[in-house]
Amino acid sequence: MNIVYVDPVSPELKELLLEMKPPEAELSFSAELDPAQQENALAQAEYLVVATAEIAASLLERTPRLIHIQKTGVGVDNIDLRAAKERNITVANTPGANANGVAELSMLMILALYRKLLLLDRETKQGEWPMWKHRLSSYEVSGKVHGLFGFGRIGQETARRSKAFGTTIIYYDVQRASREQEEALGAIYVSKEELLRQADIVSLHLPLLPETRHFIDKAEFEQMKRSAVLINVSRGGTVNEEALAAALRAGQISGAGIDVWSSEPPPGDHPLFALEQVIATPHIGAGTKDTLKRVLEIAFSTIEKIEAGNQASNLVSI
Repeated sequence: MNIVYVDPVSPELKELLLEMKPPEAELSFSAELDPAQQENALAQAEYLVVATAEIAASLLERTPRLIHIQKTGVGVDNIDLRAAKERNITVANTPGANANGVAELSMLMILALYRKLLLLDRETKQGEWPMWKHRLSSYEVSGKVHGLFGFGRIGQETARRSKAFGTTIIYYDVQRASREQEEALGAIYVSKEELLRQADIVSLHLPLLPETRHFIDKAEFEQMKRSAVLINVSRGGTVNEEALAAALRAGQISGAGIDVWSSEPPPGDHPLFALEQVIATPHIGAGTKDTLKRVLEIAFSTIEKIEAGNQASNLVSI
């Protein structure tokens, strides 16, 4: 089988990919090839493995032998699913493999915002001793209401960790969780409007779809508590970043942790970068070796199943 990895690779990632690939597979790395070599690799490719690179219709036109596109992650908004369907190319993701990493980053951002961690670190290293400076604007997570938009695997893993800190969990999703899931997590289903009004912490765990683009916008910020913090570890575009910057400047909410951006990488003059109450990270929710190993295990296992003529369980409906 001939596999092409589409995204850029570090030496460490390349070593891991080569270690975990099926023994009989030929694996090439598109980003390391010159244009002529890239064309030849795509022409021979039976499988594409992709993280965040765009898989557009124009790229698929260069892959006459392609059978399957394997996403190393959950969201497939970087893949032209319609073009894949027209070619009878299957697409699969790796659901659940990144849930731990994203959930942990969500909690890390919440704690860091509540305890002014980055601000205190910077001021202390600059020679200040802000032992008392930020106490009246610092908070404990215990006793707060954590509202989650999206209650799939990542949302539920985040709720589980948040609950351990003593929060009340409320959530909204277009598909309500089962009674058993709600009872296991002590989670309460509410409307979007109720969540915005009640939550001290609002975190997003949504896919990017036409109906979730700018899911949080100017009107939503106006409904939130002035003391609330917003965490977006889902997809760039689910939050209107201009409206978020305006809400933070106006004091409509108190802080934000943003890992995903409407344009990646965002421009250096992005309005959120100038705000000290914002934690900005470069889409690293699933950025751990532990997560990557789980993701690649699922990804290559899926390819092996398809190569053997079997049905993969994690195919994306097109």
